[in-house]
Amino acid sequence: MPDQSSSPVSRRQFIHRMAAASAAAATAPALQGVSASARQQPQAVQAQIEKTRSYNPQMEYRRLGKTGLWISAVSMGGHWKRVDKIIRSTNAFAGCETMGEVNASDMTAFTQNRADVVSACIDHGINSIDFAGALEPVAYGQALKGRREKMYIHWSMGAQELRHQDHRKAEILVDLLEKGLKDTGLQYADCWRLMAYERGGMHTQQEVGEMVKALEIARKKGLCRFTGFSTHDRKWAKTLIETYPDVMHMCCFPYTAKSKQLPEDSFLDALVKLDVGAFGIKPFASNAIFQGDGSPDGPHAEADNRIARQTIRYILTNPAITAPIPGLASVQQVENMVLAIRERREQDLAQADEQSPAGRLARSAQAELEAAAESMWTRLEPHHQFLKDWEYV
Repeated sequence: MPDQSSSPVSRRQFIHRMAAASAAAATAPALQGVSASARQQPQAVQAQIEKTRSYNPQMEYRRLGKTGLWISAVSMGGHWKRVDKIIRSTNAFAGCETMGEVNASDMTAFTQNRADVVSACIDHGINSIDFAGALEPVAYGQALKGRREKMYIHWSMGAQELRHQDHRKAEILVDLLEKGLKDTGLQYADCWRLMAYERGGMHTQQEVGEMVKALEIARKKGLCRFTGFSTHDRKWAKTLIETYPDVMHMCCFPYTAKSKQLPEDSFLDALVKLDVGAFGIKPFASNAIFQGDGSPDGPHAEADNRIARQTIRYILTNPAITAPIPGLASVQQVENMVLAIRERREQDLAQADEQSPAGRLARSAQAELEAAAESMWTRLEPHHQFLKDWEYV
């Protein structure tokens, strides 16, 4: 397993390190990952970035909080929604927990698609992938065979973890992780982030204790380098990182084209203060921001691609976000995200200043995105209405 320098520390050591990190952040905002271009980064920081996995000078990289990992500004999500439109299959491949019956031809096309998308990510410097379902570690274990060290892996087995009533014991959770790593051949997780209830506050304090214990055990056993969680409950997430700052190194939470930072008492302020890496899930609001159905040759494909780029650019104007996590269903979608980073460098970062260190979305793009985001709210499916709770973060 790679570098173990981030082993568990005493609370006194942790406090000293946090103080040092806070001082560094105050004097060098680039350490929060505002941009990875050489002209904007101190030489020493740029040298660190260039050592990151699958480094590509055309990609932007951001620091994943106290982990010290430099993560591409777009992280690959494990979901494969609408992949059926890409491989033109008769199976929707909609679920990440169970796949159902799939014919051999479709399965071959799906497997090749996942390998091709991973390859495109690596080639373009996207060095992070997040799992969120029982099937995803299996699919990507196969796609990453022989190139495990090209990607940072953020592991979760979704509903098999804290959402499963019988699995809310530390030993069971750790066993699931250990078995999953062995079965997929992925050896270890860079980050193990347990998936909690969407309303994390529904968990009892005893369940939270088991969750924290499991994360601590897994790290001590070398099954993961860092730990964290995902939830759709903002208040509970804030309490969790404030109560267990030496365990919660990163978290995943919804952040869309409609999300804005609260001017006071923002969850994002707590993340920055405690140096917690932040991944924005559901950036496209489960595709509700698009007019098309994901078909690459559909009548709305060009406009949807542009809106996808504008969404990612908008999210990256907030330096508290390490990376949004879009589900990438094709090589073309990977290339569209790379284009988003190029547009961001050429347009948005040119407007960076002390008030907006991560840049501002160009005015023309902002206007189009705001209109699309407003329509997005009307297209949300009932089970995604919770995204409206994340309009102010």
